Amino acid sequence: MKKLFSVILACLMVFSLAACTNGAPKAEKSSVKAGFIFLHDENSTYDLNFINAAKEACDKLGVECVLKTNIPEGQECYEAACELADSGCDIVFADSFGHEDYLIEAAKEYKDVEFCHATGTKAHTENLPNYHNAFASIYEGRYLAGVAAGMKLNEMIANGEITADQAKIGYVGAYTYAEVISGYTSFFLGARSECPTATMEVTFTGSWYDETAEKEGAIKLIDNGCVLISQHADSMGAPTACENANVPNISYNGSTESVAPNTFIVSSRINWVPYFELIIKSVQNGEKIPADYTGTIETGSVVLTDLGKNAPAEGTQAKMDQVKAEIQKGTRKVFDTSTFTVGGQTVTSYMADVDTDAAYEGDHEVISNGAFNESADGFRSAPYFDLRIDGITLLDESY
Repeated sequence: MKKLFSVILACLMVFSLAACTNGAPKAEKSSVKAGFIFLHDENSTYDLNFINAAKEACDKLGVECVLKTNIPEGQECYEAACELADSGCDIVFADSFGHEDYLIEAAKEYKDVEFCHATGTKAHTENLPNYHNAFASIYEGRYLAGVAAGMKLNEMIANGEITADQAKIGYVGAYTYAEVISGYTSFFLGARSECPTATMEVTFTGSWYDETAEKEGAIKLIDNGCVLISQHADSMGAPTACENANVPNISYNGSTESVAPNTFIVSSRINWVPYFELIIKSVQNGEKIPADYTGTIETGSVVLTDLGKNAPAEGTQAKMDQVKAEIQKGTRKVFDTSTFTVGGQTVTSYMADVDTDAAYEGDHEVISNGAFNESADGFRSAPYFDLRIDGITLLDESY
């Protein structure tokens, strides 16, 4: 009887201990190991931006860093994530949209590892405690780069190089996804805020990184009469084509002045260092990582490069600084519905596909206070702006 009582008492003590610790914050970790999965390598401006940020954040915080490059958007991502988790990584991060489902699969298997993903859309609906999405309000950075484009178009008009009705921009995109549509639309609206006669043509390569296709796309746009080129693609293909044709260029994810010294104007990019520091410190301190994180200008997550030495119009930096201040104050909205139309009509209501599903059906009203609320609190971090506004012509499509 005494032995039975001892067993019961021991069980009660274990149960009590479990009840007391259930839901408590994780203990602080004396050391953290972070693993990173990249779609390409340093040759891709997109991946290089992530690689540099990962190294900078880990070096600053004294964290071990493991990098896996050239990981396709397939089962290879799941395998890479598992390898990193098995090697002792406390955090596994992947940088490409198509990595998401495979990272989620790994997150369900390795519940003690934090899995973080850029550009993804499913963290707010999957509700996995160890799976997280992150992006930034890069549409604001692209808008500012568009302001620089508009300034250049105005200079070309004033110099007699083109007429006002020849202010046609060309844009090389990867896929006809909301992320790309949001990017080229915000860029165009920034350009048109300075040059009201601006129009734009967009062509798609069907790849995030294809130097030949991106170069050929830029050449096609230039041949069509586009007098300034921008891009949402990851190689030096388009900037090289612009330099060869002496056409002004605005790039993405970092300066391309090294290959286009005479035509490079500016580049916008997401600075991932603040986010990487956030997730590392959260694990170190036993704190919760946000399910959906949107970096901003204020957090240092949306930045622009220095202006090129030769191509920008006079007064460009001062104008961008002015507009940036207006965006930060909230007096200028990138997707102000009074600044664009769709089919000749002002947009007063729109149900966006925020909760991704197979049918891509709209599920959230995103128009309020006279603006489309992109990457807003309570929605998700990844872009969902997919309106096709007047003034922009798509030459082709690619999904």
